[in-house]
Amino acid sequence: MHELPQQLANGLALGALYGLIAIGYTMVYGIVQLINFAHGEIFMIGGFGALTTYTALPSGTSLLVAIPLMIVGGAIASVAVATAAERFAYRPLRGAPRLAPLITAIGLSIALQQLVWQFYPDAKKAVSFPEFQGESFQITESLQIQRADAFVLALAPLCMLALGLFVSKSRSGRAMQATAQDPDTAKLMGINTDRIIVMAFAIGAAFAAVAAVAYGVDKGQINFEMGFILGLKAFTAAVLGGIGNIYGAMIGGVVLGIAESLSIAYIEEIPGMQQLGGGAWSNVWAFVLLIVVLLVRPQGLLGERVADRA
Repeated sequence: MHELPQQLANGLALGALYGLIAIGYTMVYGIVQLINFAHGEIFMIGGFGALTTYTALPSGTSLLVAIPLMIVGGAIASVAVATAAERFAYRPLRGAPRLAPLITAIGLSIALQQLVWQFYPDAKKAVSFPEFQGESFQITESLQIQRADAFVLALAPLCMLALGLFVSKSRSGRAMQATAQDPDTAKLMGINTDRIIVMAFAIGAAFAAVAAVAYGVDKGQINFEMGFILGLKAFTAAVLGGIGNIYGAMIGGVVLGIAESLSIAYIEEIPGMQQLGGGAWSNVWAFVLLIVVLLVRPQGLLGERVADRA
């Protein structure tokens, strides 16, 4: 049990990463009822955009100086791809049965992976990414925080606070709420719903780019497949927290991250379950948690029961 604080800290950092990606799923679903399964690849493209920005900087640039520029570069890449996907892949299917945009999203996900694999230099294997150097922060004898974990733990609440203020206080944020509640009535009231939907895609993509930089500086590498499993985990977090609820996405991510961290550390310590522990089973236990929560509360932790739109 002396490892518990460390495992909770690891899970909290992992959950914050999941939550940043999950916001993209929940923003889009909350407004257009679309599960954008290509969002994991938007996250991946944000990472490659950030890396491209870093390689364009003068040699020897401090990472503390480079990271804000990398976030901007990654966000430009991910937002450009996300808004193009909305305009050319999803908007023409907006009135179609829900299965059509879902299949389109899966196809787009595969296409984006292959495009990066084919055309980004050396992307056929893992590509090195700048990472934090130096000692971790020793909080107590049994708790230390890695620099990359401290980065995501500081950034995720700031991003959530900024998004919450934007949605609740700004004119565009209130237009988002109106569009999510009833897009037809919002359009009649003079709201440009197409612009609001593009904005939702752009915000989600920007958060994914922030998460990609946090992931890169933690792992020290990125690859063209990294968005697949992380996208599924983030979608799980969004559903767990209540898809359509931006705070639920972050809470779902934190719950999922902590559960995953604890399962890696402790499941194999339970007599008779040694074969079901460790990192290889972490993905399984994440989805087991999702199933258990949805059996008890189908709408998620912060979701509300609502009727489907006609």
